[in-house]
Amino acid sequence: MKIIRITLIGVGVLLVGVISLVAVLLVLHEELSPFDTFFAGSEPAGEHTLSVRYMGNTNLLVTDGVTSLMVDGWFTRPSTLSLLIGEIEPDMDAISDGLARGDVGELAAVIPVHSHFDHAMDAPEVARRTGALLVGSESTANIGRGWGLSEDQIWTVVSGEPLQFGDFTVTLIKSRHFEFPNPAMRAAALNDPVISEPLVPPVAAMDYKMGGAYSIHIEHPLGSILVQGSAGYVTGALDGLRADVVFLGVGGLAAQTEAYQRDYWEQIVRVVHPTRVFPVHWDSLTDPLADEPVMPSLLWSRVLDFQARAGIAYAIDHANEDGLDAALLPMWQNVVLFRETN
Repeated sequence: MKIIRITLIGVGVLLVGVISLVAVLLVLHEELSPFDTFFAGSEPAGEHTLSVRYMGNTNLLVTDGVTSLMVDGWFTRPSTLSLLIGEIEPDMDAISDGLARGDVGELAAVIPVHSHFDHAMDAPEVARRTGALLVGSESTANIGRGWGLSEDQIWTVVSGEPLQFGDFTVTLIKSRHFEFPNPAMRAAALNDPVISEPLVPPVAAMDYKMGGAYSIHIEHPLGSILVQGSAGYVTGALDGLRADVVFLGVGGLAAQTEAYQRDYWEQIVRVVHPTRVFPVHWDSLTDPLADEPVMPSLLWSRVLDFQARAGIAYAIDHANEDGLDAALLPMWQNVVLFRETN
C-alpha cells in the first residue's frame, strides 16, 4: 500500500508539473518588439485610392471607397482548451466588436482562403450582417448553409474563374494548405478535407475541414493584389499572373525545410513580381483581438511549431534580398496601397 501511495503521489506531482508548464507556456507570448519599426503607416483612404485594413490573422478589408471586399472575416478567438477538447462556434459579441472597430459597412463579398475555423467560421455571419456574397469552396458553402445563410448569398467557386465586384476582378486559384510537420496534426487538419453537408455549430474545431485552399488574386485599375493565406503552394499555379502587393501567410512556415521555404517564396512571391510584401497569419489564434496584434503564446509557437517571429523574419529577409518593400500591417487602421496619379 505504501508503494502504491508513493506512486500516486509521484503521478500527482508530475501531473501538476505538466499542467503548470502548459499554463506558463499559454501565458508567455513571443515578443513582437523586434519588428516595431516595420509597421506600415496609416492614412485616410480618401478618393481615388485602394486601401487595406488589417484585423488579425488573414482578416483583410480591401476597398476602393466604392466597393469593399473582406478576406476571411474571422473575429472569434476560441480558447486553446476549447480547440483541443471542446466545441466552438461564432462569438457574436466578438464579431460585433470587430466589425465596429474595423469600420466595416456594406461588403460585396467575404472570401475565406479555406474552410478551417480560423478563416471561415465567422464568414456566414459577416456576410449576413453586411449583405456580402459568401465566396469559396463547397465546404465554405456548407458552413454558410449550416448557419442558415440563404443560397442567393452563397457562391461556390471554380478555380480560375474571374468574379466581378465593382471595379474589382477576383480570381480564386486552387493552391495547397501548409503541410504540418507533425503527422498527427497533419492528418487531423488535412485528411478527409471536405465538409459534405451543412455544418451546424457548435462543433469540434476539426469539423471545420480545410475544404480546399486558394490563392486569391484581386485586380483593380489602381493595382493588383495576391492573398496567400496559408503557407502552401502548387508549382506553376501562378505562372503568368502579376501582383503589385502580396499578403503572404507565414504561420508555421519556419518549421518547414529550407528547400520548402525557398520554393514557397519562388512559387508565391517571385513569380508574380510584386513591389511590396506584407506577412500575415502570424498573430495569436486564441487571444482576443486588441488594439495591437498579439503574438502567439509559447505553447503555440514553440510546442505546436507556429513560430511567428521566425515567419515574420523570413518574409522581411527574403523581401530585402529581392529588393522589395516589406512591412507589417497595423491593427484596425487604413493603409493605402495604391493612389490614382494624374
